[in-house]
Amino acid sequence: MSSNSPIIHPTAKIGADVKIGPWTIVGADVEIGDGCEISSHVILKGPMRLGKRNRIFQFSSVGEDPSDKKYHGEITRIEIGDDNIIREGATLHRGTEIGGGITRVGSHNLFMPYTHVAHDCIVGNNTIFSNNSAISGHVIVEDWAILGGYAGVYQFLRIGAHSFVGAQTHVNMDVPAFVIVNGTPPQAKGINITGLERRGFSKEAIQALRKAFKIMYRKGNILEEALVEMQSLVAEAPDVATLIASVRASSKGILR
Repeated sequence: MSSNSPIIHPTAKIGADVKIGPWTIVGADVEIGDGCEISSHVILKGPMRLGKRNRIFQFSSVGEDPSDKKYHGEITRIEIGDDNIIREGATLHRGTEIGGGITRVGSHNLFMPYTHVAHDCIVGNNTIFSNNSAISGHVIVEDWAILGGYAGVYQFLRIGAHSFVGAQTHVNMDVPAFVIVNGTPPQAKGINITGLERRGFSKEAIQALRKAFKIMYRKGNILEEALVEMQSLVAEAPDVATLIASVRASSKGILR
């Protein structure tokens, strides 16, 4: 083995057609699925299951011990789906025992350079983490959500499906599905119309979601009253039910 070869632990399981670059370290109990491409200078630490066709770029660290003072070396995991892109310098940490022992990442996500996924987080599918965005421990990011550059999310929060968090926004409460949040302090600005149009949502669905947003944010309603009134829009677009459900799922309160 040459001095610039990857270092692969004997317990690691490497699938078919996997490419691993020089100076990369694949640790114990790491499982890499078929067709993955791991660049040079990457650290993969287990226990970890990495699905198929993922691309991990140089200087990334995936599966390292969680940055949590409550962590004392117990065995925890990270599980990552298929077709993710993890760019330069990104960090994704394993879970903690107190948080359930696992960090989960779905499929078709893009983690741009220097992004961070902390311990015990759950990331869905088709999300985008723009450069230097980060989520703290125990955060849930649902499908198709986007975090702008340098956005940060506090612990135990939920970022709803199809939502958009603007650049340099520090999120301190839950973000409902479909909603754009931006500014300092963060505020809900409207429905993520551009994102929904790109994903093929109908004009009728987008219009109904805009009506629901106005009921919740612009009419001065008590939240529970707003949710009851929004229910009348579900007949126009079932997606409104998703928005209502995301608000009701909030345990920390939503940004308003």
